[in-house]
Amino acid sequence: MTELDADLDHIIPASVLPPFWAKLVVGFVSLVCFARSYDGDFVFDDSEAIINNKDLRADTPLGDLWHHDFWGSRLSSNTSHKSYRPLTVLTFRINYYLSGGFHPMSFHVINILLHGGISVLMVDVFSVLFGGLQYTSKGRRLNLAPRSSLLAALLFAVHPVHTECVAGVVGRADLLGALFFLLSFLGYCKAFRETGNKEGTHSTFWVLLSILLGAVAMLCKEQGITVLGLNAVFDILVIGKLNVLEMVQKVLHKDKSLEKTGILRNGGLLFRMTLLASGGAGVLYMRWKIMGTGPPAFTEVDNPASFADGMLVRAINYNYYYSLNAWLLLCPWWLCFDWSMGCIPLIKSAGDWRVTAPVALWLCLIGLICQALCSEDSHRRRILTLGLGFLIIPFLPASNLFFRVGFVVAERVLYLPSAGYCMLLTFGFGALSKHTKKKKLVAAVVLGILFINMLRCMIRSGEWRNEEQLFRSALSVCPLNAKVHYNVGKNLADKGNQTAAIRYYREAVRLNPKYVHAMNNLGNILKERNELQEAEELLSLAVQIQPDFAAAWMNLGIVQNSLKRFEAAEQSYRTAIKHRRKYPDCYYNLGRLYADLNRHVDALNAWRNATVLKPEHSLAWNNMIILLDNTGNLAQAEAVGREALELIPNDHSLMFSLANVLGKSQKYKESEALFLKAIKAHPNAASYHGNLAVLYHRWGHLDLAKKHYEISLQLDPTALGTKENYGLLRRKLEQMQKKNV
Repeated sequence: MTELDADLDHIIPASVLPPFWAKLVVGFVSLVCFARSYDGDFVFDDSEAIINNKDLRADTPLGDLWHHDFWGSRLSSNTSHKSYRPLTVLTFRINYYLSGGFHPMSFHVINILLHGGISVLMVDVFSVLFGGLQYTSKGRRLNLAPRSSLLAALLFAVHPVHTECVAGVVGRADLLGALFFLLSFLGYCKAFRETGNKEGTHSTFWVLLSILLGAVAMLCKEQGITVLGLNAVFDILVIGKLNVLEMVQKVLHKDKSLEKTGILRNGGLLFRMTLLASGGAGVLYMRWKIMGTGPPAFTEVDNPASFADGMLVRAINYNYYYSLNAWLLLCPWWLCFDWSMGCIPLIKSAGDWRVTAPVALWLCLIGLICQALCSEDSHRRRILTLGLGFLIIPFLPASNLFFRVGFVVAERVLYLPSAGYCMLLTFGFGALSKHTKKKKLVAAVVLGILFINMLRCMIRSGEWRNEEQLFRSALSVCPLNAKVHYNVGKNLADKGNQTAAIRYYREAVRLNPKYVHAMNNLGNILKERNELQEAEELLSLAVQIQPDFAAAWMNLGIVQNSLKRFEAAEQSYRTAIKHRRKYPDCYYNLGRLYADLNRHVDALNAWRNATVLKPEHSLAWNNMIILLDNTGNLAQAEAVGREALELIPNDHSLMFSLANVLGKSQKYKESEALFLKAIKAHPNAASYHGNLAVLYHRWGHLDLAKKHYEISLQLDPTALGTKENYGLLRRKLEQMQKKNV
């Protein structure tokens, strides 16, 4: 038993120390924490990464996964975010195939199980980190510090900052990246276990396998490649037994004994470092080549600090972001799905009280680093160094030090660094127990933290179950975040509550006057409420701010068309198509404009373009059929209708339109069949019954005509045309009855 384990003896009872039971406890606790999210919806980024991602569907070749980003866009595209995670997308595709579609429960269950497996694996990882690698002469493992590893694994399993990764389906990238990260680390440790830890010896196979697993981790989430750095630190400090402070002192004093140290003469260590460096460089080079067009282009709202004027301002704000990440690990009560768009205002002067946060962070880090370097206790030195390594190294890709990232703070990137935090916290509890007589109080604090974190995980998992709860939960955490208000408004608009949605959209625009998506959505609602003047002003401002915003150009065209400003509307539609060549909805609206102007050929061409780009565009097909019908081109209308129904065989509106054409062409039987099929699909459509009645009226089936006229009038008593036709039929029936008499 190590000294740390002895210090934790009063917290972790000996009865739960056997490895199997320890892992069972950790696994069970981790599942309980996040089980509430198992039947949640797809929320937030899940829509783009899963529902709208064509790479998940069987008709998309598997090879496309290797050329597309996480969201299904081509990596070569200038609009791609360059997030290359093909193995994660592959698991989504398998999920989709096995569950038979987009059923969120199966996706959520896999995430929960992944976190449970990672938490169990953490028991072994922490055992290595805390206990080192001690062997007998026969190669048998002596000690793996069970108490400390169990407590650290429990702290990791119940940390609320993991909720985004577990309850949000897109968080699977972080989970898979972490899984292979840990497997790579354990594989690297295995390289020395295989040789009984004889000095200077290792298994090259396990070193190479560790590098391969690191590459796999990177193909799940970019952060995974950092495991090679952690492996190097572990090798140098634990296997090589390097005392960094002693080494620095000898270098400064030009001590000749430095040349005789085992570290510099250790060919095995140099060989392994070469393998790690070469493997890492090779993987990063391939990743850069695959990226194609260079790094992604983020905007100021994504990461405002990286656009700030002056290196000092950027540095202060980056360090403030680090302190916020540290606070989320220390006190994960204020959690938010998005921290951008004004959620964290920039620090612009030294008088801002928030500068105390990075100062406090660095004082803590410097204190820990000094303890790690200066401690005479090699075991204490190793734990602190490895804990800091696990905390800092996986966080480096999100630090803005090497490249600009597309977020301010992101809870998901803390999944792996939290392991280092849990390790340091466990060490702190051990040290506190050693230097205080109130050991029961320390035990109560530890159990309290575990319980509170479990409770917070359950509450937060419930908030991730649907978008309404998720978005509203952010209002109290980031009231200045325009995106939060935008998402609440969008959720309300999707549910039909336009009045409330307008309020949130207006607040989003107030908080961020350049928020073009909020302007576009607000303009759309105002357009539907016939508040056309304000809608035009908002949409015009949106395209002025972002000239290539195709959707806003199209919506502006719709508003201008409603205002009878036809030339301006046509120009707006054309501009939208210029910026998005494959835009079927815009072609559809352009066709409606041409139809209003009686430019029938242009209208038909526009609608045809819409159906070429989107064969299932029912409205475009319908409008073509109706226009050809109204202009007397019945044969062409029939051909278009049959073509449309071949592509969309279950669309009742197409059946209805084609049935009308066939009725006018006196193909009564076929027309009747289509009418009846349309009514079966949509039985409460008054026009369907009314037009079928007209067909029967023409056909001479007067009783059937009477029946369907009456059904139609029951469904819509205000239909004047149906009333007139029904009156004509009744008079005809009365005349026939008189003749028979």
